[in-house]
Amino acid sequence: MAVNAASHNIPGLKTGPVTGQPPPLSDDAKAAILGAAEDDPKGTNAPGQDGGDKDGDQKVKSEKELAKDRAKADKAARFAAKQEKSKALQAASQPNKLKEKKKEQQAQAQAKLAPYEEDTPKGEKKVLKPLDDEYHKAYIPSVVESAWYDWWEKEGFHKPEFKKDGSVKDAGYFVIPIPPPNVTGALHIGHALATALQDSMIRWNRMKGLTVLYVPGCDHAGISTQSVVENMLFNRRNGTTRHDLGREKFVETVWEWKEEYHTKINKVLRRMGGSMDWSREAFTMSPTLSKAVRQTFVQLHDEGLIYRANRLVNWCTRLSTALSNLEVDQKELAGSTKIDVPGYDKKIEFGSIWNFKYPIDGTNETIEVATTRPETMLGDTGVAVHPADERYKHLLGKKVKHPFVDRLLPIFGDESVEMGFGTGAVKITPAHDFNDFRRGKEHGLEFINILNDDGTMNSNAGIFDGHRRFDVRYGVITELEKLGLYVGKKDNPMSIPLCSKSKDVIEPVMKPQWWMHMKPLAEPAIQAVKSGKIKIQPANSENTYYRWMETIDDWCLSRQLWWGHQVPAWYVKLKDGPAYDTEAEHWICAQDETQARERAEKKFPGKEFELERDPDCLDTWYSSGLWPFSTLGWPEATHDLEKLYPTSMLETGWDILFFWVARMIMFGIKLTGKVPFSEVYCHSLIRDSEGRKMSKSLGNVIDPVDIMDGITLEALTDKLKLGNLAPKEIERASKWQRSAFPDGIDECGADALRFSLINYTTGGGDIAFDVKVMRSYRNFCNKIYQATKYVLGALPDDYSPPSHAGKTGKESLPERWILHKLTHASKKVNEALAAREFSQATQAAHGYWLYELCDVYIENSKSIIRDGTPEESSSARDTLYTALDAGLRLMHPFMPFLTEELWQRLPRRAGDETKSIVIAEYPVFDTQLDDAESDRAYELVLGCSKGIRSLLQEHGIKEGGRALVQASNEEAYKTASAEHSAIKSLSGKYLSSVKVLEASDSIPAATGVYPVSADIAVFLELPEDKLDPEVEIKRTKPKMAKAAEAVKEQEKILRGLGEKVSAEVRRKEEGELRDLLSEQRAYEEALARFDGLKVT
Repeated sequence: MAVNAASHNIPGLKTGPVTGQPPPLSDDAKAAILGAAEDDPKGTNAPGQDGGDKDGDQKVKSEKELAKDRAKADKAARFAAKQEKSKALQAASQPNKLKEKKKEQQAQAQAKLAPYEEDTPKGEKKVLKPLDDEYHKAYIPSVVESAWYDWWEKEGFHKPEFKKDGSVKDAGYFVIPIPPPNVTGALHIGHALATALQDSMIRWNRMKGLTVLYVPGCDHAGISTQSVVENMLFNRRNGTTRHDLGREKFVETVWEWKEEYHTKINKVLRRMGGSMDWSREAFTMSPTLSKAVRQTFVQLHDEGLIYRANRLVNWCTRLSTALSNLEVDQKELAGSTKIDVPGYDKKIEFGSIWNFKYPIDGTNETIEVATTRPETMLGDTGVAVHPADERYKHLLGKKVKHPFVDRLLPIFGDESVEMGFGTGAVKITPAHDFNDFRRGKEHGLEFINILNDDGTMNSNAGIFDGHRRFDVRYGVITELEKLGLYVGKKDNPMSIPLCSKSKDVIEPVMKPQWWMHMKPLAEPAIQAVKSGKIKIQPANSENTYYRWMETIDDWCLSRQLWWGHQVPAWYVKLKDGPAYDTEAEHWICAQDETQARERAEKKFPGKEFELERDPDCLDTWYSSGLWPFSTLGWPEATHDLEKLYPTSMLETGWDILFFWVARMIMFGIKLTGKVPFSEVYCHSLIRDSEGRKMSKSLGNVIDPVDIMDGITLEALTDKLKLGNLAPKEIERASKWQRSAFPDGIDECGADALRFSLINYTTGGGDIAFDVKVMRSYRNFCNKIYQATKYVLGALPDDYSPPSHAGKTGKESLPERWILHKLTHASKKVNEALAAREFSQATQAAHGYWLYELCDVYIENSKSIIRDGTPEESSSARDTLYTALDAGLRLMHPFMPFLTEELWQRLPRRAGDETKSIVIAEYPVFDTQLDDAESDRAYELVLGCSKGIRSLLQEHGIKEGGRALVQASNEEAYKTASAEHSAIKSLSGKYLSSVKVLEASDSIPAATGVYPVSADIAVFLELPEDKLDPEVEIKRTKPKMAKAAEAVKEQEKILRGLGEKVSAEVRRKEEGELRDLLSEQRAYEEALARFDGLKVT
């Protein structure tokens, strides 16, 4: 039966050539778009104007230089096409009253529908409903996307498929371990981007016949998760802290919280269509991965790579834990700035340098020093000067008296002191400054800690004992003023270290911690990338990787947390021996306490001792660094590890290149002897519509579920109030929401979201998110949906497609053309995905569907099926089937739900028992379908129809249009004559007739012209009421001038061709000139005709 055969567009919205596309693209834009879809993912256009003296001597260009010029012109043309499309979309978003009314009626009709209820039993194959029922007349994402994922999962389509002997398939294997999301809450749009990119690669490789595995899992996210749960306890349980619960009960609480949010995360990943093998799901604190962590720690400690040391660490007083350098952000200040510090009501001043004097003990002299942190002077244990500084030579060996504590500080010489900087005298605080730590070690200074873990001063701070550190900052200045020792302050550009989690100001503090030597691990990891064993894309990410790895510091592994992998280390407390954690040699690392006791007895034979385990946990990134191989079963010799490691690709954000990627490479090479993956692809960061980084504090984080399901503006604002934003921040975020989503967010579905995000990924800079783009691709989904409905309606009830997809030899020109376009689209998509040019892949698939299948062939096929012979109609239907079937498979990696829903409605070829499009064969380039001759011939047809539509629009003719097509040679005449009906069909409903003329036929005077090429031109007969010779002359002159200028530029290009330019390139450039000359001549002749009408 015929279903919605009249149109394959959104009901109520007139789009496409059948009804006239409002608003039409400009001729140039349409040409650029068609060119991009037909010839090359990047498009081709005539070169632009070269710079320099037009009349000067022309440089002879090589073929390479010419190609470079063309690439620049291509880029400019693509940009222009983008601008035109943007304008068209903008205009389309401002419909007239009639269209607005129809849109409202459609929305009201949709709104009247009750929420869709899927009646397919969970896990069973979806029961497909008729396409003419209320829920299937138009594309509704929630209807289309229901039921499929449960069936895919139950059928095991997402599991890796091995051969009978357990080896991978002959095509090879492809494995991606998911970058495990933190179990700290909802997924955001960045996770959606990563899932879309990863899953597109997974689905593509699965359809290519590889053994494919997409490993799911979550990260326990030590600091982040503990912080969130602690805040939850404090806010919901009347100020309860983890210490009130105790370690065991607190960890139980975190596990409960983790299970809740872990389930939510997995639900969204399924909703996105991520084809993970959930039977292999991993968690960084699962028994398997925990075993890997313990074994690695013990092994690396035994080898001397992990060691215990009392060194300066980055201490976050808010979270009461040490941090690695990578977990510290640097806030740049130009000068004196007051900033918010967690726990303080008033802002604290930074970006200044304060000068004060120390009195010289036993004299009346003083020495002036400076500091950016006045409170640290309470921990000073020396003053350094350059030994050659004449101002201070007489003070070397003397001491200064501390004004607030009973302490004498030696004045000593150090050649690293800059005599010309400041006063030339430097106060030294070895226990609270990384630079001073080195000087303290070199000169044997005392290391005095003045801070408690919570950021208050301890007893070493004298009168400031118990005071908060930044209160002391101002208190010290006040007391120095009283003593007459304060000199003053001035602006000092500097950077402030902030905790990336809490935004607290980091304090350097001496702590005994576990550390890892990194340089021995870094060198092999650098070589792995330089040798090409691992490829990092984009290239700038690789350069950044080298910079960091070549200057790598030792890694502080310890975290003062309760949630995470507790360090597998025990301190051996001998009877009458050293106190806890005072001797590094008394630490024993082991898999468990039993093994620790055995090792202790062996190390201290005959000694009486007790074991005390280190209460600290390991840095989260430690367990994450083992992810690629621990998720496959390491350290056990599993089948997965044997057959699927190294993994194939690691797709992630460039912002965790150091946190995670580099550490995985180092661990992988060290522990398995192999690189963990052969490729790293770093995707861009997503920013909001104003270009700001998405942040919870800004309230601009987008939940992908809100895009997939839709949400009102009011509900969006209500979600802001559920977080921890201050009232002012909520108001700012609400203002942005009102600007970005004035009408809320429409239901776009997973497929449109995925396609949009993949299409954004150009390998360039950050992504500027715009929900209107998602909405436009939701409309594109409907285009595919309605096109499929038309094809299904055009197929007889008993239709059975040919057993093979190749040609029969009886295809018409439009059929040969669309098959040619199909095989070239397949080639472009495969090549783009192989090169990780994701945007080019989606553009090629989009171009095939929209500009070739829907806008051209489907429209053309209607007249063939309606007016052709039975044999012609049958062939057109078979080609429709082939073009649609392959088109759905081509689109599947990007739009899994929609393509499955529609593909399942198609009849299968004889012998094809493929159960799902998930495991169907991916289209590839087929030389039998490649037909350049038919492509050229049909482009002539398209050029004619495009020209006629342009003339109809230009002259405002809405009915009864009469067109003439004149060929300049026999071949073009034969093509136009044979495709007369196609030209008419594709020219739109405002055209009533088309007549094909030979080169010798005369052209009526009252006609407008559109030069298509040197081979053909189209003319539109102008009715008397539309004809004004003066107006036509005025309209035609600029066109002729533009054509004449283009001729000059093309002649200039031809003159610049070098002798080594290939014959093919020369022929192409000469053909371009012939087209331009023909265009110029056509306008000249038109002007002569209109001049003649004016005279008479």
